[in-house]
Amino acid sequence: MALRHAVLAALLDGEFSGYELAKIFAVGVANFWYAAPQQLYAELTKLESDGLIAGREVVQQGRPSKRVFTVTEAGRGELAAFAGAPPKPLLMRADLMVRVHAIDVLGPIPVIAQLHEQAREAEAKLELFERMLAHLRGDLDEEMFLRRGDRIGPYLSGLAGCRFERMLRDWCLHAAQTPSNHVQDQDRVMSRGVV
Repeated sequence: MALRHAVLAALLDGEFSGYELAKIFAVGVANFWYAAPQQLYAELTKLESDGLIAGREVVQQGRPSKRVFTVTEAGRGELAAFAGAPPKPLLMRADLMVRVHAIDVLGPIPVIAQLHEQAREAEAKLELFERMLAHLRGDLDEEMFLRRGDRIGPYLSGLAGCRFERMLRDWCLHAAQTPSNHVQDQDRVMSRGVV
């Protein structure tokens, strides 16, 4: 997947400025695609140049004008072609996983601190996703929303983000506890004179 597809998918929900799109990416899209605001602005320029989105100037009272974007028919066609293509395998690249993998040699103290920090970040993201899901559902429970809701795609991707952040938080807390337990067990064995 290219950034263009994530931007096109985000713009299906309406007309947004680059600033608004950056906020959408920070909450709703970040669980499957990260992009810095500068990358988003550059991609918007490319998408407009390629005719996949259309931009227009909006004059605001007492504030600078802003440019907002919508998906064109060509953009919808690009998304349809992307949706019909075979998916690439899911990949995970995370510095923290490399540190955990090497914890036996690096020592647990710095890695445990990073695991706790990652757990706090996952908890904060989980809360954001849960608020987003509640907002999307409105007065409906999840089952009813998934049967009758207008836009279940953002809900389902948000639900995946929610489940991922919950799993990550729980794994980080478990992983942070494991080296401490391991060291305590080794100390007990050593104190008994068993090697």
